[in-house]
Amino acid sequence: MQAVLAALGLDASTPEAIEAALEEKRLRDWRRMLSPVFVMRQGSDQRLWVHVPDGSPARAWLELEEGGRVDLEQKDHWVDPVEVDGVRIGEASFRMPGDLPLGWHTVRAESGAVLAEGVAVVAPQRLDPAGLIGPRQWGFMTQVYAMRSEGSWGLGDLHDLGDLAQWSARRLDAGFVLINPLHAASPVPPMAPSPYLPVTRRFANPMYLRIEDIPEFDRLAPAVAERVEQLAGVLRRRNTTDDLLDRDAVWGAKRTALEAIHATGMDSARAEQFDAFVRGQGAGLLDFATWCALSDVHGHPSAWPPGLGHPGAPDVAAFRDEHAGLVDFHMWLQWLVDEQLGMAQGRATDAGMALGIMHDLAVGVHPEGADAWALQDVLAPGVGVGAPPDMYNQLGQNWHQPPWRPDALAEQAFVPFRDMLRTVLRHAGGLRIDHVLGLFRLWWVPSGFPAYAGTFVRFDFEAMLSVLMLEAYRADAVVVGEDLGTVEPWVQEALAERGILGTSILWFEAGEGGAARDPHDWRSEVLASVTVHDLPPTAGYLRDEHVRIRSELGLLATPVEEERAKA
Repeated sequence: MQAVLAALGLDASTPEAIEAALEEKRLRDWRRMLSPVFVMRQGSDQRLWVHVPDGSPARAWLELEEGGRVDLEQKDHWVDPVEVDGVRIGEASFRMPGDLPLGWHTVRAESGAVLAEGVAVVAPQRLDPAGLIGPRQWGFMTQVYAMRSEGSWGLGDLHDLGDLAQWSARRLDAGFVLINPLHAASPVPPMAPSPYLPVTRRFANPMYLRIEDIPEFDRLAPAVAERVEQLAGVLRRRNTTDDLLDRDAVWGAKRTALEAIHATGMDSARAEQFDAFVRGQGAGLLDFATWCALSDVHGHPSAWPPGLGHPGAPDVAAFRDEHAGLVDFHMWLQWLVDEQLGMAQGRATDAGMALGIMHDLAVGVHPEGADAWALQDVLAPGVGVGAPPDMYNQLGQNWHQPPWRPDALAEQAFVPFRDMLRTVLRHAGGLRIDHVLGLFRLWWVPSGFPAYAGTFVRFDFEAMLSVLMLEAYRADAVVVGEDLGTVEPWVQEALAERGILGTSILWFEAGEGGAARDPHDWRSEVLASVTVHDLPPTAGYLRDEHVRIRSELGLLATPVEEERAKA
């Protein structure tokens, strides 16, 4: 427990330290005039608290995201003042009207010569999945890297995704295609094979680019184009084999082609579009591209020279200037991925899909990846996200992914969470959130401890869900929460009350005695499937392969015979 509290910046090593930490927590909000963030759902009035010296007048107002101002009405509020650092601090109350427009607004408060500001997030009361999908839709659940075609470079790509979406909509009346997370991996081999352990959750993997769909591909000199075609030909010959996918070979060939295309430049109209994309993505894109360039030059982060450990460090700024072309290359890659994702989604909806592409959001990121570096001020050090023991993982799980720090995320008004969602939702008709319980609480496992020795840490789920709902509403996207495993009924009820779909799978839909439950008795408003990505493949499940493999790996806490009997 002390290790988890330390990751939250709290010293619990002695009774005196614990008492001091509790006192600081009690006074934290009284020390500042305004909280850094205020989150509410549209439709009902809320109260905004403003802390000022006892007896001092105060006023507060909102500056709306789309322009305009709303002066807030002060309400009677009688509460005893609190002494903070020798000053008696009182608490004023202001009415936040329920008819405020949705959005990210600025709230300001003033008392005498002191002015404070924060962020006010106004989210919809509920998402309306039925309004987007109707009573029912069906679709494919697939891994993009496995969708190879004649044009693939040995690995499925975004053109293949568009082909599948278009074909399944026109021929089979499918409403969506749910895909694996497209989050980026390290630009330096070896590339991690799991899409659920990315270096970032905000930006996508350029390995999925279809090289020939890049407009500047046609600008290549004939000799260069021939060399690129030779690289592609070697990989295309693997499309019809049952060889394991070779991500390193695919990325090596594509990167060679991409560097050649980048060197050709672009016309002025395309350059303006690229510049607009870079401006729109802001510092987050620049930091990610810088991390990729640092990895290109210095290799694994453990091998980086001193002074490069934080994105705001002077040495990082100097590196960025020295390697501006390389940083630009990685920002350009993200622009290309964004374009091709938009093309895939456009082909899906133009073909008649109700939703189109449904993206998948992983639980976390690699502990030495781009997000762990760029967002280190809002991620907890020295702990990994996991799950407590259950029937499938009897020793618990540790995915070794640093979690959000709830307090630090709130201090930044949930903007890092918002920016991640906003980027993933840019070209999505739906978003599946893996382990949606993570918006309520996460199982934190301190470094050096077994997975079963972790503890749950709570999050401000009202705020997290509100940010999610606001961004999904603006993107016209359905949200699906993977709410399997150790999820209490009230969590499922909270999601359903907000219009977030749940998840049901065939193997878990069993009634008394283990008999299959009638489909009419399944939960409504869910994404239903036979299985999910982190359960055994159906053929292996029916042969008890999951029992055999876990036994051989020493992952069972009960005799193998008992597990076979229950399987």
